[in-house]
Parts: sequence; structure tokens; C-alpha cells
Amino acid sequence: MVQHRTMLEVADNSGAKSLMVIHIFGGSKRRYGYVGDTLNCVVKGASSVGLVKDNQIVKVVIVRTRKEKRRSDGSYIRFSDNAGVLIDNLTDKNPIGTRIFGPIAREVKDKGFSKIASMALEVV
Repeated sequence: MVQHRTMLEVADNSGAKSLMVIHIFGGSKRRYGYVGDTLNCVVKGASSVGLVKDNQIVKVVIVRTRKEKRRSDGSYIRFSDNAGVLIDNLTDKNPIGTRIFGPIAREVKDKGFSKIASMALEVV
């Protein structure tokens, strides 16, 4: 569960180092984002050789959250950090980077981000 101004780790090799949430898509009064939701973020710190630049506004999908998420079978999934993957736009849903680091939740694939799920080493 992330909200406005939450700092996210970057789970891909796009060149961004951290992200700050500025908007959660899905309605004007939506306060929280969960695993698989898309966000608007600002890049806070970027590598000089990366694809994105510092203070650039990007679209991100959440792949890990510290707040536990209840699944339909009754189990819970929780990670040690809040992390996201940069995507090019909301219609294509293609990641900007070429590698995904760390595990991602199965809910990301269920929301239509199958390219991200196939690039990840582990889908939990």
C-alpha cells in the first residue's frame, strides 16, 4: 500500500535510483495503491547513463509492497520493500528497462503486465 509522496525502490535497470509517488491512477479521490496498480512518479536520482533523467515524470507499476495483501485463497503476501517497474505508457504496458530485479507478486501478471512477469526471475 503506497500513497502520495511515498518513496519507491526501482526494480529494473532503467537508470532511476528512487521514485516518489505523485498520483495513483484509478480516480481523483483514490488514496492508496496496491500491487499491480499504476502510478505517476517523479525520478529522484538517476544514473548518468540511464534511459531516464532526474526529475522526469514516469509511469510505474507496483511490484512489491511492505503492506500485506490478502489473496483469494486466504493467504497473505508481503515483501521487505516498496518497489516499482517503469513502463512506457498505460496502453502497451511494456517496461522501459531490460531486466527486473528481485521477486514480483503474481497479481502483477493478473493485471495484464505479462511482459514484466516473464522478465522477472521469480514470481511469488
